[in-house]
Amino acid sequence: MKIAFIGGGNMGEAMLSAILAQGLSQPQDVSVSDISEARRKYLEEKYGVAVTGDNRLAVEGREVVILAIKPQNLAEVMAGLGGQLKSDQLVLSIIAGATIRTLSSGLQHNRIVRVMPNTPAQIGEGMSVWTATPEVSKEQRDRAGSILGAIGREIYVDDESYLDMATAVSGSGPAYFFLFVEALVEAAASIGLSRDMAQEMVLQTMLGSGHLIQKSGKQPAELRRMVTSPGGTTAEALLALDKGGFMSLIRQAVKAAYNKSRSLGGEQK
Repeated sequence: MKIAFIGGGNMGEAMLSAILAQGLSQPQDVSVSDISEARRKYLEEKYGVAVTGDNRLAVEGREVVILAIKPQNLAEVMAGLGGQLKSDQLVLSIIAGATIRTLSSGLQHNRIVRVMPNTPAQIGEGMSVWTATPEVSKEQRDRAGSILGAIGREIYVDDESYLDMATAVSGSGPAYFFLFVEALVEAAASIGLSRDMAQEMVLQTMLGSGHLIQKSGKQPAELRRMVTSPGGTTAEALLALDKGGFMSLIRQAVKAAYNKSRSLGGEQK
């Protein structure tokens, strides 16, 4: 594939690295546009791709244009690229809150894939939820799926509204887990464990538990019951979490993120 990246930050680089590693594209077929000269030099030296500070130059002759910029830079980028894309070029956007309507109007283009990825994509363990406009061909959908599959798992949805839900769950989700790890390490340290030991124990417990859910074929509730003996230590801990409203807080957090995602999209319509 001939691919252009508009934006070469952490997520852009994660996608670039995965695409090259999976052989979906070759360095000579990739261009990256970024406002930072230092960033351009770094990407050119590390990956052997063409770099530029000119977005229009970057997209010339490319089959796929990946928008990997910050939301606050979108208006400027659309002003520069609006009306400049070829009708058969595919635009794949990972910009949080940028709706298809916003992108289509600003770019004057209708072949658009909108994606909600998450940060574990940086190590090939991401979760991406995506949708596409009707003008995107089957071949282009397949290309989008292969790109997103290179950075982790991907789910296609036919209704853009699901992306706000994905934002609240998998998009923001890593932060929830990071916060829980922080809290559990702090709690472990408070009862006398060293921080190094606590962090190693917590991280492996989190990873092992996630893999157990994936591989056991059992529902999380069943696995929870299996490790919870009546009157035991786990039961006592879960009772404390229940009294603190743990499940309710999680629902509130997800709902807050969902509402914020919807409002961000609404502001850009």
